[in-house]
Amino acid sequence: MSKNNENKLVPKLRFPEFINEIWKRKTIDETCEVLNNLRKPLTSNLREKGEYPYYGASGIIDFVKDFIFNERLLLIGEDGAKWGAYEKTAFIAEGKYWVNNHAHVLKPTGVEDTLLENYLVKLDLSPFITGAAPPKLTLGKLKSIPVPIPNSRKEQQKIADCLSSLDEVIKAESQKLDVLKEHKKSLLQNLLPQAGETVPKFRFKQFEDSGEWQETTLTQVADYENGKAHEQDIADDGKFIVVNSKFISQDGEVKKFTNTAFLPATKGDVLMVLSDIPNGKAIAKCFLVEEDNRYTVNQRICRITPRNVNSKILYYLLNRNPYFLAFDDGVKQTNLRKEDVLNCPLLIPEDPKEQENIADTLSSVDDFIKGQIEKLEALQLHKKGLLQGLFPNVNEVTA
Repeated sequence: MSKNNENKLVPKLRFPEFINEIWKRKTIDETCEVLNNLRKPLTSNLREKGEYPYYGASGIIDFVKDFIFNERLLLIGEDGAKWGAYEKTAFIAEGKYWVNNHAHVLKPTGVEDTLLENYLVKLDLSPFITGAAPPKLTLGKLKSIPVPIPNSRKEQQKIADCLSSLDEVIKAESQKLDVLKEHKKSLLQNLLPQAGETVPKFRFKQFEDSGEWQETTLTQVADYENGKAHEQDIADDGKFIVVNSKFISQDGEVKKFTNTAFLPATKGDVLMVLSDIPNGKAIAKCFLVEEDNRYTVNQRICRITPRNVNSKILYYLLNRNPYFLAFDDGVKQTNLRKEDVLNCPLLIPEDPKEQENIADTLSSVDDFIKGQIEKLEALQLHKKGLLQGLFPNVNEVTA
């Protein structure tokens, strides 16, 4: 690469003290020592449980009794990994740990490891992947990956520190989200009766003497209707959101639209997934409709319209209810029938105010969780923008 061309290899974002420093285009082979010869696979029956992390292509998959590495190294998935842009392709391991043969083991020598880790995460490595069964990032291809590197080690460190500090914030906010989810799990266990119980462990003081919850079935408190197929009318934009299993399982992240509502949903309806693969996570997952004229129900989803019961508490009672999960035998696809759904046994507090208090308590935690998720997404988007700005694109520079 010519001197003139090196000077063009600069990022869009720059710390002012390094504005005149140059970047160079190097390869993994030029910047890292490969330690693949030290890694060793252990089949599950040979792993003795212990305290040391056992790493595979995408991170820790187990904990074992012994270790083979005791230093900070960079791991990159060789096969069975994700190699798309902004996926966790590379990750740093430190302390004492074991690595199997599905992850390349690199010791960065000519570049800060955190800088290289983040650049590889930013990069789309799919052009370097070979084979199909399974696809693989071979050592030869890995070594050939071009990496833009600041000539100044101080600039490398400054970029690494910037990204590391943001990662610490993201980690802390992720831990807050985990705490909120655990809190909700605890509330569900305490505010709703568990198996074999007719009252919950915790009861609001004004309802302590209200007696047992009423035994009933879904058919006694709600109306049911199967969704209608929208396949010929689905588009990327439109008046109504099509509620299908992907929409519900992805918590509304994946949206498709239509201008024709074959089975519209109204505020207070509970929409539930009826069909899922063996041991999937979508069967009986529910979505509570909170606005009119917005959703239409696709096939393999049912619309449950509450009667004589608070819609929010019904949502919490039905969502992934163990009664429905028992239909999944782990072998064939689970398909809940109308009679299966309507026969679902329920325990419901008789007093509407108690129903409302429980529902409002749980939904307020859901609001906190939603807010925390949005905060995390904003931080992750901010990091993505930093990665795009702090690293130049080596493909923008031609010889």
